[in-house]
Amino acid sequence: MTSLTEQLDHSGELRRRACARTPGGVHSNVRLDGPDVFLKRAEGARLYDVDGRDYVDHLLGQGPAFLGHAPDFLTRAVHAASCDGLILGGQGELEVRAAELVCETLGWPDMVRFALSGTEAVQAALRLARAVTGRRRVIRFEGHYHGWLDNVLIADRDGAWEAASAGQVSSHLTDFTVLPWNDADLLSGLLERDGEEIAAVIMEPIMINSGVIEPAPGYLERVRRLCSRRGIVLIFDEVISGFRVGPGGAARRYGVTPDLALYGKALGGGYPVAALAGGADLMCRIGTGEVNHAGTFNAWAPGMAAVIATLEHIRDDPPYTTILEHGTKLMAGIREIGESLGEPLRVEGLPMAFHVSFGDTEVTDYCGLRRFRLDRYASLAQVLVEHGVWVARRGIWFVSAAHGPAELDDALTRFNSAFKDWLNR
Repeated sequence: MTSLTEQLDHSGELRRRACARTPGGVHSNVRLDGPDVFLKRAEGARLYDVDGRDYVDHLLGQGPAFLGHAPDFLTRAVHAASCDGLILGGQGELEVRAAELVCETLGWPDMVRFALSGTEAVQAALRLARAVTGRRRVIRFEGHYHGWLDNVLIADRDGAWEAASAGQVSSHLTDFTVLPWNDADLLSGLLERDGEEIAAVIMEPIMINSGVIEPAPGYLERVRRLCSRRGIVLIFDEVISGFRVGPGGAARRYGVTPDLALYGKALGGGYPVAALAGGADLMCRIGTGEVNHAGTFNAWAPGMAAVIATLEHIRDDPPYTTILEHGTKLMAGIREIGESLGEPLRVEGLPMAFHVSFGDTEVTDYCGLRRFRLDRYASLAQVLVEHGVWVARRGIWFVSAAHGPAELDDALTRFNSAFKDWLNR
């Protein structure tokens, strides 16, 4: 018979085995500093590990599961499509309906091309922008994430944005200029000088990846005008914000239409699928074969079924009011706990995706970008996981439609207990 001690240390044994066969014991470096916990299943807004513990999930698989884990309508649709084959090597009806729904739901694009990941979709957008403009240079912004490939992965090295990884080809970054975000005057000055060389401006329209910071009033509108004036392709990276902040994403939320946009994460309710969307005048360059975009699993049938089921659900039973109300209460509760324990917390952002850190004393300023020293919060996050609240060490909290009153009560009760535990360590 297995002892209780052995039952409660299944994660430890799996960790040992994983490290023996997998570098770092994980299959994505994002998880290297994550909890040494092995999960067994997910349902609704909760995770369950192999040792029998449950967690209120506010990471949601890095964001995709904004309708909750394994909702019945989604799993049924994906299962039905899987029974007819995963990849057909040709076109199918599901991808046609999925493309129509994406364009209808977003409201602004004419056409869409599907991919598997946001990283791939970013590369397609950059290639297309360079093709239609005949230019090479791209402007991007501090704190915005566009994937892990050589030409987009950057890190701050003593005030300079450089290659982030050993083995990364630094020369692939030379066509990119990195500016502070939300500073339209600085962007305008650069375009006045170098605008004829710029193919694209790419940004997260809401900087969810680093601090969940919204665009300043009028910023997106001015960037749109600057790009239009000089024939520069404006690209919104909505891999995280798309469909999460509303059915039309950030573009509709702020009333600014990009030339191209990238979607992922929430697009398929958690299934691996991404999309490049845009106007027909640009997208047609891919359709003629002039600009290559390929992928064996692009528009794979179960992924398209997931897109259809997700977008029909948010059309017929919009989850946004529920998410808004839950997130607002959760943010307020976290603030109150910090204040009551004498450790004020900075809790800012949107109710569906917000950021937690240790207040103004933990904030520095570099070229206009608020940066958060997260070492203290990262240690708190570890204790939160121990107490049953699954969160990221970088401060981001996601809220799903599956989070209800029980999850709110559990999350705040466990947060309070974990915070007291952390203060006493």
